[in-house]
Amino acid sequence: MDVDGVLTDGTVLILSAGGEGKSFSILDGHGLRLLERAGVVTAWISGRASEATTRRARELRIPHVFQGRLDKREVLADLSGRLGLASANCAYIGDDEIDVEALRWAGIGIAPATAMPAALAAAAYVPKRPAGQGAVREVCDLILAARLAPPSAPSRRVPTPRAR
Repeated sequence: MDVDGVLTDGTVLILSAGGEGKSFSILDGHGLRLLERAGVVTAWISGRASEATTRRARELRIPHVFQGRLDKREVLADLSGRLGLASANCAYIGDDEIDVEALRWAGIGIAPATAMPAALAAAAYVPKRPAGQGAVREVCDLILAARLAPPSAPSRRVPTPRAR
């Protein structure tokens, strides 16, 4: 997933004494830890390098962190190849034009509701919660629920009762 505008609301606080700050949601962080415990591999691919991103990724034990990368589809495809995953088995969350090719490449592209129009158009799913406020957690919960769900039984057509 992207970082700024996905794991954050897209705001970067530039401190007058130097450095920067970002606001990350605890909900999203907990969701990512739940994925880790379930054996789901996560990766962050950011167009900008940031010590705040490095620190938060370390806290959450994100195994694959790529910063300062504008070629997000290539990074995602390369990483999935090294992990032995087909694109159909990958999800990607992004919020801007730079994410569009990765959104299209992944088996499911996801864009927060606050994403730019190009990312929204490329996405197959839009979480109800906003970026930086639980959108990633919503996706984590859906992934975990899908992994725990029993295989679907063959569907049987059930007649709809008629109104009397």
